[in-house]
Formats: sequence, structure tokens, C-alpha cells
Amino acid sequence: MTALAEFAMLAHGWRRLLLLAVAGAVAALSAAPLFLLVALFAAMPVLVWALDGAERRRTVLGVVFGPAFRIGVAFGFGYFAVSLHWIGAAFFVDGGWLLALMPFAVAGLALLLALFWGLGTALAHFFWSAGTGRIFALATGLTLAELARGYLFTGFPFNLLGYALTANAEMMQAASLAGVYGLTFIAILISATPALVWPGAERSLIARLLPLLAAIGLIALQIGWGNARLSQTETEPFEDVVLRVVQPVISQDIKWQTFAREETVSRLLDLSTMRTHPGDRGLDDVTHLIWPEAAIPFFLSEEPQYLARIARTLPDDIWLLTGAPREPYGTNGEIVLGAKPFNSILAFNGLGEVVTSYDKTHLVPFGEYLPFDDFFRGLGVNQFVTGSEGWAHGAERRLIELPGSPAILPLICYEIVFPGALGAAAADAGFILVVTNDAWFDGSIGPAQHFHHARVRAVEEGKSLVRAANSGISAIIDPLGRTDAMMAEGMVGAIKGTPDRPLEATVFVQYRHWPLVGMLLLGAVAALPGWVRRRRRLVD
Repeated sequence: MTALAEFAMLAHGWRRLLLLAVAGAVAALSAAPLFLLVALFAAMPVLVWALDGAERRRTVLGVVFGPAFRIGVAFGFGYFAVSLHWIGAAFFVDGGWLLALMPFAVAGLALLLALFWGLGTALAHFFWSAGTGRIFALATGLTLAELARGYLFTGFPFNLLGYALTANAEMMQAASLAGVYGLTFIAILISATPALVWPGAERSLIARLLPLLAAIGLIALQIGWGNARLSQTETEPFEDVVLRVVQPVISQDIKWQTFAREETVSRLLDLSTMRTHPGDRGLDDVTHLIWPEAAIPFFLSEEPQYLARIARTLPDDIWLLTGAPREPYGTNGEIVLGAKPFNSILAFNGLGEVVTSYDKTHLVPFGEYLPFDDFFRGLGVNQFVTGSEGWAHGAERRLIELPGSPAILPLICYEIVFPGALGAAAADAGFILVVTNDAWFDGSIGPAQHFHHARVRAVEEGKSLVRAANSGISAIIDPLGRTDAMMAEGMVGAIKGTPDRPLEATVFVQYRHWPLVGMLLLGAVAALPGWVRRRRRLVD
């Protein structure tokens, strides 16, 4: 390890960048679904040692975009290229010449996200010094970078480093205290502690090992506390609420084709009414039937016969919640010509009437809408999702409130991956409903990562979460992140269950990111003395 530390400190040019990219790729193994936390402990010290050897610049541009910035970009590129490589699976849906663009798109996204980490390491290196303070500086700088990645330019908080500390239900409980951003600070801090062990001829081995042992002890404490919370927290199901969640597995390459409409609707209705075992009563005891995102992949106003079929199938006392495109209507009740449609959740009563809806507010850039569309369309660039004009942004995040039903917080697809940003309506929700497609990424690790992010949101918010996915993973998750019922990726069928009532407001719900602010202030205070000593030595 001493040899690796010295190489990381002394390497320059392409050798240093390659080493950091490989280290970042190793760190990516700590993300879902592998959760190899030891990989983060092996990779993060390499980043620390490389910053130890980074040359300092005196100009503003040199400080911001100098060697420390490039070190962070290289490490981040390796991390994102590996942890988000599954995004390339979307190019296989249409195939053809688009496949040639896949490696450039994956590499481009990885590089774009890595720029945030480069700024984070540049900030950390500005306060860099020998000793323990430097890992606090790194934790503070990189966590601020992760916050920026999650909020700026609409945000993309996939695979935050804190998810490495949520591998199982026991570890996941810590998210109820500080959220995944708080866990990100802790994950960076503790995984960097091996850098304090090697090299270290000036201190005894025991003194060098203490921070690492403390990090291991903190993980043990996290698991122990999580186990206690799971065993001592009682959950109570909603009375007279029975959900049936359908997973139809409609292939993405035919989903939006006109010829597939009959097959799609027939499959949805068959899976909704089928009896999977002798005790299954089909829809007789169901209060809410839930279909995934864009389960109805056409405007029902254009195909009224399908709406009539749905109405004939539904019992009178049931609610159907389904993803579907929604046409924009003006104040006069007529369709607004030329306006973009909404990616929506429609709520039907037993008569097949739409009683309310929710329009997706947080669209995926380049997936569901094209930022600076005039510029990019001029270059021949369109979004990936079917429909060349894309979707319109919904007006607001709000609850779906139905008679005799708990208030439901509706979310569509990746709206669930934003920690602490589910909207003010989340506080009054009985449970969270997420409808998603994920068929774009069939056969990759993408659906598993997306599902895990949803589980962590349930723990943070202390609310049950119901997830309906086209091709998996569909599940009913309790407020502690445990799955009461689940259907794996690629399975065709339906699950049935009852969500639990919300827990008392978690620490994260009460204080949101304030515990994280405290951690960042702690990191800044811990890094400051070493920085002051270094500055004094430079002056002397």
C-alpha cells in the first residue's frame, strides 16, 4: 500500500489520469446493485494520495481548473462511466446507426458529471494540508459537488456516493436521519481513512490505524442502530385498502406502435383480472388497480373503444391509476392545438371516467424534453422518448385525493430519485406511488439502481411506497424500506398487498438537509487548522 500511495502522489500526466480513472471505476462497484463497500475503501485513498501530490497554482484559473480539478474529473469519469454505463442500453431499442453513438453518449455523460467532482476536489485542495484535516476537506468538497449535481441544471442525483452505505435494510435506516446526502459525506469521510495509514513513518501504526478503526466502528454502529429500529418500529397497514399492481412487460420497441394497442390493452386487462392462486379473488377485493407509466400508450380520446373495454372490466367500487399521455385542454374544455402533451397519471373510477390526473413536473433532459430545443434540433438532435416534440412540464407536484382512499403522492419515473425534493405535498401523503417504464434499460443494472433509490426515499420520508414498473421491478415497500410484495424484472404478472400508514415524521423529514449543513460545517472546521498552518509556513 505504501508503494501505491507513493505512486499515486508522484505520478503525473496520463499515468496519473489513468490511475484515477481506474480508481473511480473501482469505487463504482460500491453502488447498487453490487454494494461492494470495500471497493470504496480501496479507491478513495488513491484520490487522497493523488491530491497530496497535486501541484499548486497561484492564479485563480490555476486553482479552480488546475491539477486538482483534473484529478477529480478523472476519478469521477471512471466512477460514472462504470456506474451509469447502463444508460447505453437505451440505444439498443432503436438500434441501427444510433448504436454508433452509444459509447460517445455514455462517455459524454460521465465526463459532464465528472466536472462537478473536479470542482469539488479543486475546492478541497485549496484547503489541503497534511494530516486528518485533508479527508474532512475532501468529504466537504465532494459532498458539495454531489449537491450541485443533484440540483443544478434540473439535477441528476443518480448513484450518489452515499448509496454505498444503504446496501441492506439495516444500513438503510440511517437515511431517516440525514438522508442520502448526509450519508454521502460520511461515506467519503470514512472510506478515505486508509489514506491516513499509508505512508506514515512519522507516526506509530496504532495512531495511524485509529481513524480506520473508528470508521469500521461507525459502520458497525450504523448496522446495529438500523437493526434496532427495524425490530422496535411497528408498522400499521391501512384498513380497507388493497392494491393490485400490474407488470405487463411490453417491449419498448413496440410499445408506441399502433398495431400493438390491442395486445397492450388485452394484456393489461387480463393481468388485472387473472387469479394467480386458489385464494386470489381477482379484482373483487381490490380498491386500487395500478398500471405503470404510459401503460396506455395512446390518447384514449382517439380510441374510445378501449376506454369502454376498461370500464366494462372494472368493478364499480375500484380506482384505476395508470400512466398515460394526456392531451392539453384549454379553459374552454377543448384540446389546445399544437401544444405538447403531458406524461401523466390518470385516475379512473369504476365507470371508466377520469376523475383527476397528475402531470409529470420533472422531465428528463434529452429523454423527455430537449433543452435549448431550437439549437439542438438545428443540429439534428432529438430526445430519445417516442414523440418528436417531447412532453410538456406539469404545473405542480400535488396529491391525488380520492374518496375513501388515503392521499397519494404521485411520481413518474425518475422523479423518485431526488432526495428531499418530492414536494411540499409529500408531508400530507398517505403513501407514495411511483409509476415507471424502465423497459428502455431491460437487461442492465439500471432498473435495480432505480428501484433501490425508491426504497431509500421510503425510508427518508417514513412512508410506504408503491412502485408499478412496466418490465420490473414492481413492489410494495413499507416505510422502513422492506418489500412486502415484489415482482422481479422481466416477470409478467401482478402483485397484491396493502401499504402501511406513515410513521411519525423522521429526523430527515423534520430537518431535511440541516444535519448535512452541520456535517459540512464540521468538515470545514476540521480542515481549517491544517490549512492555516500550511499558510503560515508559506509566509514564514
